[in-house]
Amino acid sequence: MIFEDDIKNSLKILKDGGVILYPTDTVWGLGCDATNQKAVEKIFSIKARSECKSLIVLVDSETMLQRYVREIPEVASEINELSDTPVTIVYPEARNLASGIPGEDGSAAVRITTDDFCRVLIGRFRKPIVSTSANLSGEPAPSHFGEVSGVIIDSVDYTVMYKREDRQKHKVSPVIKFEKNGVFKIIRK
Repeated sequence: MIFEDDIKNSLKILKDGGVILYPTDTVWGLGCDATNQKAVEKIFSIKARSECKSLIVLVDSETMLQRYVREIPEVASEINELSDTPVTIVYPEARNLASGIPGEDGSAAVRITTDDFCRVLIGRFRKPIVSTSANLSGEPAPSHFGEVSGVIIDSVDYTVMYKREDRQKHKVSPVIKFEKNGVFKIIRK
C-alpha cells in the first residue's frame, strides 16, 4: 500500500512542478520533471548548487531515452543491457530537456533505471525525472534515508515513505561519457 500511495503522491507533485525526495536505484535523490524549467531551478536552489553543473536524469527504457538524446551509441546500449549495476551514461547531444540538465557542451547524463519504484513512477509519469543526490552541494551523498539532512527533507514538496527503513549502504553510479565520435571515458568509478 505504501508503494502505491507514494507513486500517486509523487506523480501529483511531479505534475505540479514540485520536487520529491525518493529512493533511486543508487542513493536517495531529489527528483522533478526533467522537462520543467522551474522545477529544475528548484532543485538547484534546494541543493545550493551552481547551475553550471549538470544533473542526472532517469528514464525507464531505451525507448524513452531516444526522445531525449539525439543518438545512442551501440556500445552504450550494450553497457545498459549487460551491466548488473546502475550505470549513468553521458550522451553527447541532449534534446527536449530543461536547461540546467544538459552540460555546457550539450551532453546529458542519463540512467535507465531498473529499480521497481523508479520504473513505475517514470512509466506512469511518461517523462524523465531528475535524479540528483539528496544532499547540499559539496556534502556526501546519502547512502540511505537516515543520512538525508533535515534541511533537505524540509525543502522538498513530498518525501517518499517507501524504503525509508532500508539502512543498506548504497553508492552513486559509475559515469561513462561518450563523445560524438564514439570515444568514451570513465568520469566516475
